Amino acid sequence: MVRPIAFLAGLGFVFVLLFSLVTGAVAYISEPPAKTAEHEFHLHPKEVSFASDGPLGKFDRQQLQRGFQVYKEVCSACHSLHQVAFRDLKDLGFTDAEVKAIAKNWATEVPSINPETGEPATRKGTPADKIPAPYANEVAARAANNNALPPDLSLMAKARHDGGAYIYSLLTGYQDQPAELLKHFPDAKTPASLHYNPYFANLNLAMPPPLAADGQVTYADGTKSTVDQMAKDVSAFLIWTAEPKLEKRHATGIAVLGFLLIATILAYLSYRNIWAGIKH
Repeated sequence: MVRPIAFLAGLGFVFVLLFSLVTGAVAYISEPPAKTAEHEFHLHPKEVSFASDGPLGKFDRQQLQRGFQVYKEVCSACHSLHQVAFRDLKDLGFTDAEVKAIAKNWATEVPSINPETGEPATRKGTPADKIPAPYANEVAARAANNNALPPDLSLMAKARHDGGAYIYSLLTGYQDQPAELLKHFPDAKTPASLHYNPYFANLNLAMPPPLAADGQVTYADGTKSTVDQMAKDVSAFLIWTAEPKLEKRHATGIAVLGFLLIATILAYLSYRNIWAGIKH
């Protein structure tokens, strides 16, 4: 008795599934979804390459230091790096003395407690501290940014599809709204408080162009700081903040593949030797 009931229940489930599939397909064909400005004008990230790309990729330390400089002088005014400590910057090629100086001279001091009064206080940063956020809390961040909350950038390259390419495209993608968009979607005009960028999901974002002109940052290594160069450098830096162990992971992967290759060859030779004298 149980088997027929189970069979009928399964048959009913299949029928409902097929019915839903057919009715959904008919509805889609007869009344296709209306086109939106986001669907028509949103662009995929630009083609850009980084030294860390691919299974053998390695970070360019000079580029990472330039990217950190762009973050420090431009991005850190609004965006935090909650997952990065000052001491982690040694991986970029900074010396211990340089890391100590960076932590001590950071624009925002580290939240602390006054040991004498127990009241909240601030102090100079040390290498052991995480890079402090530019705002005390979310309320202060929204108040300073027209109610928009600047996201933390620590894992941004992992949180967005195409990672570094997306960040680079967003930073270099600000432009005026195309006339074609306003012609077909007059209601999609970018509000005065927002900025048009076709690489952003809904085309409009609250962040004004952070890299507004060439020479905005004076690189310590003498590299010409064009908008394109600064965007590439800070994108590479944010790839590192999201995957600081990328080089070690690549090296481990190559070692494991080499081990598996040698083990496969040894296993094959052992097989040939063991079964050599046995005829089928």
